[in-house]
Amino acid sequence: MPKYPQIKVKLSGQDGNAFFILGVVTRALKNSMVVPADEIQEFLTEAKSGDYHKLLATCMEWVDVT
Repeated sequence: MPKYPQIKVKLSGQDGNAFFILGVVTRALKNSMVVPADEIQEFLTEAKSGDYHKLLATCMEWVDVT
């Protein structure tokens, strides 16, 4: 179960670029109005701490990815 299951992000069929994915998830977090800025920074730090697979896994840990 993701940290914010009410935030749904569609990544399938989108550009697989890591920066695009970071942008989509970050925008979803900001638009949700439930995430303080330090939480978003925590997500970004964790998502950028590894390879592409780590990025995707982090996204799935934070939001509902479809």
